[in-house]
Amino acid sequence: MERRGDEVHMNETEASGASKEGVVRWVLIVGTFLAIAFLTIIWVTGALTQGEDESQATVEGRIEARQPDTGTDSIVDDRVDELDAPEEGDSPADEPGRVGT
Repeated sequence: MERRGDEVHMNETEASGASKEGVVRWVLIVGTFLAIAFLTIIWVTGALTQGEDESQATVEGRIEARQPDTGTDSIVDDRVDELDAPEEGDSPADEPGRVGT
């Protein structure tokens, strides 16, 4: 540090109060690579240890994998033509005082 009248002159190390070795940069780089490696190990070991049911990508796929294959996803009846529509007066909603039978 050097004084010239009212001015103070110093070099970079004196002004910053520390040396400029770049240690923080290396700590951040090494820490980032270690975090990536650690998370990759967790991801890979988890993928290798999962069962057949867990390999499905969605919850819907998991449910379908656990249910037996029935060949249809709806209710099917051969007697659909025999069904009759209710006639007027057959519905509990037709009579205000009546609560279903």
